[in-house]
Amino acid sequence: MVQLGRHHGTGPASLAEIAAVEDMPRAYLEQLAFVLRDAGLVVSTRGARGGYELARPPEAIHMSEILRALEGPLAPMICATDEPGHDLACDRTSSCTVNLLWVRVRDAVAGALDGVTLADLVPQRLVSIEPAAASSTANPEGALTAS
Repeated sequence: MVQLGRHHGTGPASLAEIAAVEDMPRAYLEQLAFVLRDAGLVVSTRGARGGYELARPPEAIHMSEILRALEGPLAPMICATDEPGHDLACDRTSSCTVNLLWVRVRDAVAGALDGVTLADLVPQRLVSIEPAAASSTANPEGALTAS
């Protein structure tokens, strides 16, 4: 998703390109791409110039959405999930003394992930800077030095 965030606005990125950059098997990325597409986070384009793109801008995709799509509920224990119907998975939930702990852990993790968007993980593109005028001397870090 970070690689797709880097490509945002430039057209589809092929899984072969992403696999090479991330040093990951393409077959594994295909599995992830299908899940992300089904979750509405990416769209695919077929053809020679096809590939995958983000369905929304990186600023509009929260990390909680990505992790829920790929991993399922964020709960550390089945009894603490906020998914419909999962409250029946444990018959001790109503009397459990540590359920409150797991719910708080779930909410803390969800809050942290909701506070981070994909754009936060995509480094800003570097802007090329024209060389300084010939009359000024610059050190390798770009700071001007006295002559």
